[in-house]
Amino acid sequence: MRVLGVDPGLTRCGLGVVEGRAGRATMVAVGVVRTPSAAATGERLVYLEQELETWLDRFAPDVVAIERVFADVNVASVMTTAHASAIAMLAATKRGLPVHLHTPTEVKAAVTGSGRADKAQVATMVTRILALDTAPKPADAADALALAICHLWRGQAENRLTALAAGSRR
Repeated sequence: MRVLGVDPGLTRCGLGVVEGRAGRATMVAVGVVRTPSAAATGERLVYLEQELETWLDRFAPDVVAIERVFADVNVASVMTTAHASAIAMLAATKRGLPVHLHTPTEVKAAVTGSGRADKAQVATMVTRILALDTAPKPADAADALALAICHLWRGQAENRLTALAAGSRR
């Protein structure tokens, strides 16, 4: 299975592609889409969509895993993150790709064993899991890979349970 992980953000949107199965993962690609803060929001969203489309074309994921936006004190930040998240959902859904949302706590727990891990711990574990020489930078890139790993490991188990449940209803 190939998973595109998206750590949504309007200024920096982390993207990471991982391939494998539960317990085994290999990095295919990692990067960050940056948009100029001086540009109009609509222009930034169009640029983000174009970049996501390029990644979807180039890496042909089977599924897209996106960090679930959570409420924060900074409403403006939450809104721009939600906009970026919606662009990723739209791009994937237009192609018929399944989209799954994972909370930051769920991702941290899947990758580090603790839902309270900090960014440095997540980056360290992503580096180990994927057998990388150095940690992906910036943190948005490591977070995108962590999302992809989380879905690869947890999502496949969920998909099997869903298939089993569907089979028992027949």
